[in-house]
Amino acid sequence: MIARDADTIDVRPEERVDTARLEPYLHEHLDGAQGALELRQFGGGHANLTYLIRFGEREWVLRRPPLGPVAPGAHDMRREYRVLSTLHPGYPLAPQAYLLCTDHSVIGADFFVMERRHGVAFRRDIPAPWRDRPDVLRGVGESLVDNLATLHAVDPASVGLGELGKPDGYIERQVYGWIERWHNALTPDVGAAEPFTGWLRQTIPAARRTALLHNDYKLDNTLLDAENPAKTVAVLDWDMCTRGEALMDFGELLALWGEKDDGGDQLHGRMPTWRAGFMTRREAAERYANRSGEDVSDLHWYVVFNYFRFAVILQQIYIRYVRGQTHDERFRDMGEAVNAVVERGLALIDSGDI
Repeated sequence: MIARDADTIDVRPEERVDTARLEPYLHEHLDGAQGALELRQFGGGHANLTYLIRFGEREWVLRRPPLGPVAPGAHDMRREYRVLSTLHPGYPLAPQAYLLCTDHSVIGADFFVMERRHGVAFRRDIPAPWRDRPDVLRGVGESLVDNLATLHAVDPASVGLGELGKPDGYIERQVYGWIERWHNALTPDVGAAEPFTGWLRQTIPAARRTALLHNDYKLDNTLLDAENPAKTVAVLDWDMCTRGEALMDFGELLALWGEKDDGGDQLHGRMPTWRAGFMTRREAAERYANRSGEDVSDLHWYVVFNYFRFAVILQQIYIRYVRGQTHDERFRDMGEAVNAVVERGLALIDSGDI
């Protein structure tokens, strides 16, 4: 049995919330919030701040953006609430959102409250006893691919999201938008990426199919059943959800899909899919193509693009540490991680592989 608060920590000092303002607000606006508020923090994320709120035996999850300035369009609590307030009936792995607050006098930022799902998250490595169960890990990888294909099969209009985002010109906007974010977040210890950005601009593929995208889909953004991790309990972190080219989502998943022979356990953010039992990237691509019916002939470009996108995301996190907006020591060496991701992406361009 998992301890009650095994997945939470005491709130970090610099990320404390003014409970004197939050508690009465929740009493008034959140159905079932009665009595004294207990607040803890989920410590595994790197960007948005996520808290456990508890009133007696009732529990919810509160999400807010990170401290300090954020990139335009990023960490969008209003978007995430919009998605999670309507998506659940069509995609049950999405938790349901109950309350959105845009009054910054409460905690200093937009936030929303959603249901809590109980499960385990596989992050930098597979925990015992599952790391020695290749049969189980095979199922974890298959579910990861299948659940994404299922999301891409959801008709956005059927879940009230038919007007979400702007799918026309989506790929081009992604390329130029992430290049701009890169230049806005550069620090002196991070090398230039002009060969990378030039290749992306010159080789943009044509869009094939518009789908509902999670936009940050990876193993540690899922919760797995503690007794059978091959069963997914929830898919989390929907603040970048939009409509666009489906291979953008799958390209990110493969960019983070580690294999033993490529040293995947060493690259920052790489999923621990290098453990025995997981499919290879090629096997995952074949399974996704079969499940989704998607043409994956352009997959190499989307995997390369997502290396760059991931480098930008890490850099945006790292610059918050450099500026003193967070003192989380996990971010101290992230500049080196950014350079390693860029180098890996450049090598992939030359190899033509995934």
